[in-house]
Amino acid sequence: MGSSQGTWQEMDKVPVNVHTKLDKAQERKQRPVYSGVLKYFPLAIMEVAHCSWLGNEQHNPGEPLHWNREKSGDELDAMMRHLLQADEVDDDGVLHAAKVAWRSLAYLQKLLEAQDDV
Repeated sequence: MGSSQGTWQEMDKVPVNVHTKLDKAQERKQRPVYSGVLKYFPLAIMEVAHCSWLGNEQHNPGEPLHWNREKSGDELDAMMRHLLQADEVDDDGVLHAAKVAWRSLAYLQKLLEAQDDV
């Protein structure tokens, strides 16, 4: 009872929104975008970003950088085609491995968005 955290009965009196804020803060800390991804793979992320830019120039010339999902629907097949040549450079000067990574991220993004819709 002398604990600085209080008893369970006292903790149950804390408004629900305080618990929600703590949960959201804890959840954000479990997704360390900088220290858990960007810091690990800076060169790879830069190459995938360049791949994205070149893809936009190829498929949407003159338009601002954006992901035209109408022109990008076969992520897994495209990823496998690029994977067959992963250690080679494509005709546009981009490593096929970067295109594998881009397609993988595109697939994962769509998968996670679909799960949010459920």
